[in-house]
Amino acid sequence: MKHPVRTTLTRRGLGGLAAGVGVVLALSACSSGNPLSSPSTSATGGATSGGSLVVGSADFPESQIIAEIYAGALNAAGVTATTKPNIGSREIYFKAVQDGSVDVVPDYSGNLLSHVDAQAAEVTPEDVYKALPGKLPQGLAVLEPSKAEDKDAMVVTKATAEKYQLKSIEDLAKVCKDLTMAAPATFETRSYGFPGLKKNYNCELKALKPFSDGGGNLTLQALLSDEVQVADIFTTTPSIADNDLVVLEDPKNNFKAQQVLPLYNDAKVTDKAKEALNNVSKTLTTDDLINLNRAVSGSQKQNAKDAAAAWLKDKGIVK
Repeated sequence: MKHPVRTTLTRRGLGGLAAGVGVVLALSACSSGNPLSSPSTSATGGATSGGSLVVGSADFPESQIIAEIYAGALNAAGVTATTKPNIGSREIYFKAVQDGSVDVVPDYSGNLLSHVDAQAAEVTPEDVYKALPGKLPQGLAVLEPSKAEDKDAMVVTKATAEKYQLKSIEDLAKVCKDLTMAAPATFETRSYGFPGLKKNYNCELKALKPFSDGGGNLTLQALLSDEVQVADIFTTTPSIADNDLVVLEDPKNNFKAQQVLPLYNDAKVTDKAKEALNNVSKTLTTDDLINLNRAVSGSQKQNAKDAAAAWLKDKGIVK
């Protein structure tokens, strides 16, 4: 999931937390025109006067960077915001948004949907996003999704791709029986793991070699040394580009869409704040996340706040 990358404190640890705790209550469309936002006024307890906002994050660097970006954009728009980083897993920060101790957190669309509805069948970006408002508990909503996406991917070396003529998981299926995969031990039983690969592509790999480093250096070295021929690595991990690895296309959407988007409590988030956050989503890309992860987790060792500030300035959000 070269230079140092995320280890076990990654979104992978959150992806399996499909706790099924969601309350299926439809949310009304907000006056700003975003159909997935809760009302910003009156009777539902929505934001009427605003106030300072607390932007939280999960317990891994990428989430912390995005939280700092959100806070910086809010402050630039005249909405006072502070950050509360490293809250913990989705189960923990989701409750924090519900109880109002945190007002906004960056999240990933597919895993958020699975958290509130463990049986959710939607997998495409559009379908996942459309399903969220009817699944989130009353008072919680999401804003516009960004182009940035951080999801599991089947990754091979360039040499392996050339040897077997691999461009997609469909191509991989023809030689799966001869290949060993590096992934967390849970990949053997999770719906998008071995069961999903068999169901969607008729791909049954020779073996699984378990790693618990979240697609980090141990996984990478196993792949580069040909100890394994396929690895599960997140798409925003810098080692993919740094080592000229090949991400196999997933035409049947075995891996659910994971667009970055803000999850928020509508008690204090005003239209002005929503506009600032939506502006971030309109700008943030997957390549941006790769470069931000490289800056923070790589040799530069930049802190999340400084990396976020540089990105905000580069994109013209902060003057």
